[in-house]
Amino acid sequence: MKAILKKKIWFLTGTQFLYGEDTLKQVSSNAKAVIEGLNLSGHIPLEIVFKPILKTQEEITQTCIEASSNNECVGVITWMHTFSPAKMWINGLKKIQIPLLHLHTQFNAEIPWSSIDMDFMNLNQSAHGDREFGHVMTRLGIKRKIVVGHWKKETVQRSIGYWARAALGYHEMQTLKVCRFGDNMREVSVTEGDKVEAQIQFGFSVNSYDASDLVKEIENLQTSQVEGLVKEYETSYTLDSKLKEGGAQRKALYEAAEIELALRQFLDRGGYKAFTDTFENLGALKQLPGIAVQRLMADGYGFGGEGDWKTAAMTRVLKVMSTGLKKGTSFMEDYTYHFGENKSLVLGSHMLEICPSIAEEKPTCEIHPLGIGGKEDPVRLVFNAPPGEGLNLALVDLGNRFRFILNEVTAVRIPEALPKLPVARVLWDCKPNLEVATTAWILAGGSHHTVFSQALNTEILEDFAEMTNVELLNIDASTQIRNFKETMAANERHYEK
Repeated sequence: MKAILKKKIWFLTGTQFLYGEDTLKQVSSNAKAVIEGLNLSGHIPLEIVFKPILKTQEEITQTCIEASSNNECVGVITWMHTFSPAKMWINGLKKIQIPLLHLHTQFNAEIPWSSIDMDFMNLNQSAHGDREFGHVMTRLGIKRKIVVGHWKKETVQRSIGYWARAALGYHEMQTLKVCRFGDNMREVSVTEGDKVEAQIQFGFSVNSYDASDLVKEIENLQTSQVEGLVKEYETSYTLDSKLKEGGAQRKALYEAAEIELALRQFLDRGGYKAFTDTFENLGALKQLPGIAVQRLMADGYGFGGEGDWKTAAMTRVLKVMSTGLKKGTSFMEDYTYHFGENKSLVLGSHMLEICPSIAEEKPTCEIHPLGIGGKEDPVRLVFNAPPGEGLNLALVDLGNRFRFILNEVTAVRIPEALPKLPVARVLWDCKPNLEVATTAWILAGGSHHTVFSQALNTEILEDFAEMTNVELLNIDASTQIRNFKETMAANERHYEK
């Protein structure tokens, strides 16, 4: 995942020849200083790269073409230092195929009242240069993020950093491959969807394989590989006594390790960064993949249960967005409610497959029966998630379009031990409360599968939705059902094809 942070953002500075060579030299010098300051801020995960200042239509067009075709470049930041006639930008902007952030700033923070003259005014024209630029982008219908404020301000730097993470996710989607072992869980609606339309809209592809393909991988494993991974389990987790050396179900730990190794080899050989499985299509696999899926997610792979390829893709994309951050991101499911006297809460979990990146403490490695699937007892990691702010994001196919639905939540500490519930879990308080949030979620057609993240925030996902041109319905502390319905009705007209 660290290689992801080697991607770049190009910084494009607009100007023109009108003000003379001395002004152009100063524009270039100032742009470099701004970039250096942003790169040193610590709030932006990717390196911002200076590009020669843009003075003509030809320079602009060529730079925009190069940015869009450079696989290392995930987005561009534009800034009009002086007045840059925006007709020069039309052809270039029409060729931009990557996310764009319009930084509306100026080099100096304050007006130098005693020394300001027309030379200073000509040099520092962002106030109207960026308005000219913005007019053409609006007329062209270009989706972009606008950040306003002095470039040294932390709020500006953070906002640029959020956009950069969204741009990473957008870039990942363009080449993402999702592997499905088996089909969807039978008779389930929300995990279905139009895979061709998804590839058109987002860029990621989805293809299916049989579980027997994993069995073939297992048959070719070396004993040393399996033994090495089992030792890693022993050092990384607290093992259930049944799984320890001499334990009654020790063999199951080796079988779980075989599944993990087989999955990794198959996915890596095919270039897949996200995958699904389902307990109804396991073929000759001896157990439903549990610890294998959890550890793969912890390493950055996306996953969706019961064939949910949309959530698998989004898990991967959000993990890419959160690269380098300490808090975690996981496949999740709203499992059951706590309708308390004073507060209603949601217990999020799944049969097995919750990512240990959201674990508060060292997970335990356990084995227990699974009442569905007809297979042997699966090995899984068990843990609680820590308290703190988070969000749940769903991607659903409405038939005529896709929709993102986001609910801001606050994870809380589980008040009692759960000795008979051997799964990973998180307890959260929905914003504004469970009753309003769930009403809005159901009205929006939200799925029971989500991506849960304590690493990301709403602004990042808003930027991402803008980049993909997909509707985002946000359920937060200010949500009211009447207004939510009105927003949905307005969106229906706006997004209809």
